[in-house]
Amino acid sequence: MRALNVPAAGEQPEVSNLPVPHVTEGTVLVRVKAAGLNPVDNRVAAGTMAGLIAHEYPLVLGRDTAGVVEAVGAGVTHVRPGDEVIGHVLLAPPIKAGTLAEYALLPAAAVTAKPAGMEFVTAAALPLAAATAYAAVEAVDPHPGHVILVVGAGGGVGSFAVQLLARTVTVIATGLPADADRLTGLGAAAVIDYTAGSVVDQVRAIYPEGVDALIDLVSHSAQELPLGAVRKGGRVASTLSAVDEDVLAADGLSGSNIRGTATREIVAPLAEQVAAGNLKVTVSAVLALDEAADGLATIAAGKSQGKIVVKVSD
Repeated sequence: MRALNVPAAGEQPEVSNLPVPHVTEGTVLVRVKAAGLNPVDNRVAAGTMAGLIAHEYPLVLGRDTAGVVEAVGAGVTHVRPGDEVIGHVLLAPPIKAGTLAEYALLPAAAVTAKPAGMEFVTAAALPLAAATAYAAVEAVDPHPGHVILVVGAGGGVGSFAVQLLARTVTVIATGLPADADRLTGLGAAAVIDYTAGSVVDQVRAIYPEGVDALIDLVSHSAQELPLGAVRKGGRVASTLSAVDEDVLAADGLSGSNIRGTATREIVAPLAEQVAAGNLKVTVSAVLALDEAADGLATIAAGKSQGKIVVKVSD
């Protein structure tokens, strides 16, 4: 099978032929129709997580997919060959299997039926980004009347978070001017141009007492978080481990670092919301497998608007 893989530690990703994986107990082999790209794919490719989770090479990149079940391992009863599914490769050791390939081996716990009529490209954009957004929203505990700031709202996770939040609260999103119409269309009450000056100052100009909570999708350290935009007693959630409880406590805040877990219990209800038209999936680009590395470079440069999906087969 053709797959975008890292042949050995320290080497650059390449598309080459690898053996088709074999199912084992508790796994599902999927013939990939489409695969969604995520920022974590770049970290896996660079080996920056190798000290935390064992890597085995050649390592196929990609975590999200939509496709057709080719085979199931022992103990798998909720899907069968021929089913159209949405799936995700969980970050569990060893990191080796991926979805940017003609076939992907997935843990059964992260495979769910694709709603009838949903396009494979749309489905492949869903798992990790939507699950991460769901976890971030849960972490800040939104209530009617709250105002919540989403920093980095223009990407895949942010696009889902804005929609999930806007059902209950007022959402302030950060993005580029080009993002403004799309994000307001998803439910943001206002979009702050983070290139136009201090995010804190811009938020405080609208809400002098500060917002009730912050979801930050871009900051890598506590010092980068725009904590000054949040009122005393507010909550903070970070998807990049930027939350430091001592730093937050010094500002009268609380919060946590979160990670999305795209198991079928989380993804299935979100997929049904998409199928019902209650949750929009923003796909900014559809690439061929040979272009997947370019898509990852776009994500690494922070230039993606919504999700980038690789179409592997028709």
